Amino acid sequence: MATDQDLYRVLGVGPSASASQITHAYRTLIRRHHPDTRTPARQAPHSGPHQEHDAALQQVIAAYTVLRDPSQRADYDASRTAHARRDHDRLAHEHSTPTRRSAWHTGPPVFLGDVTDSHPRCLPWITIR
Repeated sequence: MATDQDLYRVLGVGPSASASQITHAYRTLIRRHHPDTRTPARQAPHSGPHQEHDAALQQVIAAYTVLRDPSQRADYDASRTAHARRDHDRLAHEHSTPTRRSAWHTGPPVFLGDVTDSHPRCLPWITIR
């Protein structure tokens, strides 16, 4: 199933939820969003709240379809872990590379020592030719 939403979040349970907890959350959400049991039941058929309930109902059904089957749930958990790892690696790479480099310095820092001790003092006279 290709979705950008977290199926556990859609059902309101955690990733470590048991099958009975997933079923309980599914049934609770179905009662809340089903056209026969949602409140208020007597609104215009194409108004905003009905469309929101219908979209939420479709998300709940899709999430339960994946999470109720142990093999589909295992596949979803594996893909979820892979996506999280890929996102973590991408963010780590973005934060490790500098966003802008200076044109004056392109290499590692170099210690020049104490400049005043390594150079002879300038004498205060001028030679005229």
